[in-house]
Amino acid sequence: MTALLTHYGQWVHLPRRQATGPAPKPRWMPLPGLLYAQVIKTVAARRLVDVKHRVVFGTLVAVRAGTGAVRLAHQYRLCRARQPDHPPACGRCWTAGQHALQGRGGLRQQLALHHVYYNFCLPHASLRQPLSQPEPTKGIGSAKTWQPWTPAMAAGLTDHVWTLREVLLFRVPPWPQPA
Repeated sequence: MTALLTHYGQWVHLPRRQATGPAPKPRWMPLPGLLYAQVIKTVAARRLVDVKHRVVFGTLVAVRAGTGAVRLAHQYRLCRARQPDHPPACGRCWTAGQHALQGRGGLRQQLALHHVYYNFCLPHASLRQPLSQPEPTKGIGSAKTWQPWTPAMAAGLTDHVWTLREVLLFRVPPWPQPA
C-alpha cells in the first residue's frame, strides 16, 4: 500500500468535527479514482486450489466495471517475458536477486537495462513487418520474408534493431541540473 500511495496519493485536509480545538492534521489519502485489487492464489501439491480477490482501493463493483474483471494476464505476460533474462524479478527468487545485486539499487539498474534490451534489442514476432521483396539468406534456406521489429521501432523511437553493444555505448544526454 505504501508504494501505491506514494505515487497515487494526495494530501487531504479533513473538515473540523467541532468548532473549537486544534484543526485536524492533513492526511495522505489515495486519489478518488484509484482502483486496485489483489488476486490471492492458494496452491497445494503444485496445483491451484483456490483463487480469492481482495480489493485494496475502491470497491469490487468499481474494479470490475473499470477492467471487466480482476485479471493477472498482463502481469503474467510481463513476467514470462522477463523470466529468462531476469529471474529475481519474477517472484520465486526475489531475495536471492537482492543479495546478488547488492540491494534495491542494483536490482533497479538491472531492470532498467532489461527494459531497454526488451524494447530496443529484442525483436518481437508479433510486431514483425512483411518485406516488399523477399531477400536471399546467406547459405541454405528459404528467402527472408519478414523484417524484425522491436517495440521501440513500433513506437517510432528508432529505425533499427539495436545491438547490446549500441545500448551500452549509448551516451545519455545530461538532464537539466537544479540550480
